[in-house]
Amino acid sequence: MSADLAQMKEQVYADPRPKEYFDRFHTHARTRDPSFVYETVRFVSSVYSYVFLRARAVGAQNVPESGPAILAPNHFSFMDHFLLGCHIRRKVRFMGKSQLFKAPLASVFVRGGVFPVRRGARDDDTFITAETILGRGGVVAMYCEGGRSRTGQLAERAKPGIGRLALETGVPVVPVAIAGSSRIRNWKQLRFPAVTVEYGTPLQFAVESEPSRERQQAVADAIFAEIKVIYGRRLSEDGARGATRRGGGPGSSGRELHAEPLHADE
Repeated sequence: MSADLAQMKEQVYADPRPKEYFDRFHTHARTRDPSFVYETVRFVSSVYSYVFLRARAVGAQNVPESGPAILAPNHFSFMDHFLLGCHIRRKVRFMGKSQLFKAPLASVFVRGGVFPVRRGARDDDTFITAETILGRGGVVAMYCEGGRSRTGQLAERAKPGIGRLALETGVPVVPVAIAGSSRIRNWKQLRFPAVTVEYGTPLQFAVESEPSRERQQAVADAIFAEIKVIYGRRLSEDGARGATRRGGGPGSSGRELHAEPLHADE
C-alpha cells in the first residue's frame, strides 16, 4: 500500500444473517425503480464531486441512452458509486455488500436503487435481481474486482461474477476506469484529489445459459483487461494535463481515445 494513503478498515466478508433476511430487499429491487432518494443523493454527491474532486467524465456517450447495460468499473473508494452515476442521466442500480443493509440506512439504500450481495457466499439471489433489472431495460453496475482495492492499485485479476452476468444476459458491458478516487480516503487531511471517470467502448458477448466457471473467468478477464488499458491511458493523459498546468510538460491532444471492442469469440 502507498504510504500516503489513509488506512482502511479490515474487510468483513461473512454476514451471519441468513439469506432469507435479504429477500425483501431483493423483492423491492426487482419490482420497483429507484425513488426520489436516488435523485436527491445524486444531486448532493454531484455537487461534492464537481466542487471538491473536480470530477470530469470522458466518453459518457458510450453508455447506451436506453435499454439494458452493465457498467463495469474498477473500485477504490466508497465515492465510486456516486462518481459513476453523476455524469450520466440514467439511474444506475448498484450491488452493495450485505453488511450495509442495517437500520436506519437500509431503507435509504433500497429506495436509492441498491440491492445486497452476500460476499464470500454463492449468492444466486443477487444475480437474479441483477438480471431482472436488466430484463426490464435497466442499468446495473458491478465492480470487476469484487471489492475496494486496499493498495491504491488495480487488482491483478477480476472476479468471475462480471463474466457470469455478461454471459447470462448478453447485454452491452461498458468498461469504466475511475482514476484518482483511491486518494479520496485522505479527506480527513483536507486533501482532495482530482478524479476522472472514463467510460469505454461497450463490449458484448453471446448469451450462454450455463457458462462454466472457466468461461466466466475468461470473460471477466477480457473486460478487466480493457479497464486496465483505459486506466493506464487515463493516468497518462491526466498526468500530462497536470504537467501542462504546472508548466512542466506537453499537454494531451484533447482527443478521446477508445479501444476496439472485444467479442466473445476473440
